[in-house]
Amino acid sequence: MDKVNKKENNKNIKKFYELDLQERLQFLKKETHITEQDSEIFQDFPKNFVFNKINNMIENAIGFIPIPLGIATNFVINGRKYLIPMAIEEPSVIAAASKAAKIASIKGGFLAEADNSIMIGQIQLVSRDKRNNKDKFYFKKERDKIKKIILNNKEKLLEISNSKSRSVHAIDLQLREISDESSNKMGYMIIIELIIDTRDAMGANVINTMCELVGSELEKLTKCTVILKILSNYSTKRMARCKAIFPKELVGGLDGVNRILYAYAFAYSDIYRAVTHNKGLMNGIDGVAMATGQDVRAIEAAAHAYASKDGKYRSLTKWYRSKEGDLVGEIEIPLAIGIVGGISSVHPYVKVSLKILNIKKAKELALIMIAVGLAQNFAAIRALADEGIQRGHMRLHARNIAITAGATDEQINIVANRLVQENNVTVNKAEEIIKLINKNGTNTK
Repeated sequence: MDKVNKKENNKNIKKFYELDLQERLQFLKKETHITEQDSEIFQDFPKNFVFNKINNMIENAIGFIPIPLGIATNFVINGRKYLIPMAIEEPSVIAAASKAAKIASIKGGFLAEADNSIMIGQIQLVSRDKRNNKDKFYFKKERDKIKKIILNNKEKLLEISNSKSRSVHAIDLQLREISDESSNKMGYMIIIELIIDTRDAMGANVINTMCELVGSELEKLTKCTVILKILSNYSTKRMARCKAIFPKELVGGLDGVNRILYAYAFAYSDIYRAVTHNKGLMNGIDGVAMATGQDVRAIEAAAHAYASKDGKYRSLTKWYRSKEGDLVGEIEIPLAIGIVGGISSVHPYVKVSLKILNIKKAKELALIMIAVGLAQNFAAIRALADEGIQRGHMRLHARNIAITAGATDEQINIVANRLVQENNVTVNKAEEIIKLINKNGTNTK
């Protein structure tokens, strides 16, 4: 009897997507650390983005472009449940990630790990003599001489780099020499790289400041010229990794697993497919990045550079079959993110999104982002290898088409459902259905 009652109670519990706004906010207040005041931020958008606030965020401000903010559900990462804010304008992404997470949770969810927050700051040193325009670095003995001077002053340079920051800390200094591979033939350069622990910050501004401080001292020590002084967004010392198992029974059995492995083989072996494949998983990573105020362009640049690390652009994920026949997915990318400083201190939605996640370290946010990326990739290739991406995607896109055609309130769902039923998700068809509704009421048959 108790089991029957439990089943009935579960049937009566609404899923997150079935709740209205107030019910969703009440659920978040119950399950996370947000307060009544936090939830009010989502209900009065203009109040929280008055012109003066926007004008302090960027220069030449004239307004804002809102991006929908939603919650991905069902995620279990390293044994902990998460409700994950995602900001994205594309329909189906949050629903697909949530469904993928539910399937992965059957086998324990996502196992993720992230390196410490180590970044690289680069200083470009050249030997161009201002008087006769000669390149002394053409000679190896000159390059070796300058490198020796720099290494002999390593501790002093590290001390200078750390003189302006309390939390972000340069822990090492390394040297590389490179030659110009462009048609300009600018000769040799010595690249001084500061190895910096940014802890819970992304660290861009502090790293750039450190490079400028050290750059000035390098010119004094070497009598050479410093050109660029800036961080590298190729954060290969700050990697994030994730793995998950998706039960074969929920992937379509042996045939379903094989179809996905063929899809992965295509993405691994062909650049034209790989770009779209990686764009799909970045939908998940970028959605969390946008919601939590990260530098999305830096994340994208690093990920795509890493996809080309062996000389050919490939899939950022890896898929294979376990001994039991289940589908296993893995992902590894550089991921430089932060939860202190920058926009996380001033953007009201970002502040509440981080509060929903209830994380204490930047590393934990990296674990969340990489798991969402893997979930999103699974959802995309599963749909592509099975029914095709359009059926599920257009089911959700149909609401946008209905609104574009002029549907309002209760008409939106009616029109969207008809569009999907007739497999004709177009504005013209939506307008036709709206005319029938206006003429005959909700019975459009």
